[in-house]
Amino acid sequence: MYHAVMNFTVISCSLNSESNSNILGQTAVEELKKVGITAKLVDLREHTIPLCDGDACSHPSIDSLKATIIASDAILMAVPIYNYDVNSAAKNLVEHTGKAWTGKIVAFLAAAGGHSSYMSIMSLANSLMLDFRCLIVPRFVYATGQDFDATSVTNPKIRERIDLLVSEMLHLARALKKS
Repeated sequence: MYHAVMNFTVISCSLNSESNSNILGQTAVEELKKVGITAKLVDLREHTIPLCDGDACSHPSIDSLKATIIASDAILMAVPIYNYDVNSAAKNLVEHTGKAWTGKIVAFLAAAGGHSSYMSIMSLANSLMLDFRCLIVPRFVYATGQDFDATSVTNPKIRERIDLLVSEMLHLARALKKS
């Protein structure tokens, strides 16, 4: 089996102190580490990011986040769903870091209030795919509040989906690393 050093980044995009999407992100980092992958959790709550105004914006947090994205072989975005879309912090991050995403493998973990927003990640996925030629993993995890307790994923089916997503990301990253 081919073993290359790979760096995966999980970006927790929620700004909520009791974030279920952050719990999804932490669970994915644990799974990545179990299979020997270097995985870094970036929590947007720990970064001060100004709103993107469409102009060039320079800020230490943005520069640091760009460098992390560039150094990543694959990125897993853990996003909350608000009003049938990913939260504005996730979109703001992409707007600020733009070309750093070019050619990256990107996957999604989504936490929502109900089952009706299942397709909500598609607008961001399409933007990343079309604007920056990202390879979007065609599997994602979608969880609702009933799948969590205060600190962990409690639904075994969601845990299994996280495992499958991690496996698929790893498979794609290894295949691209070989080429």
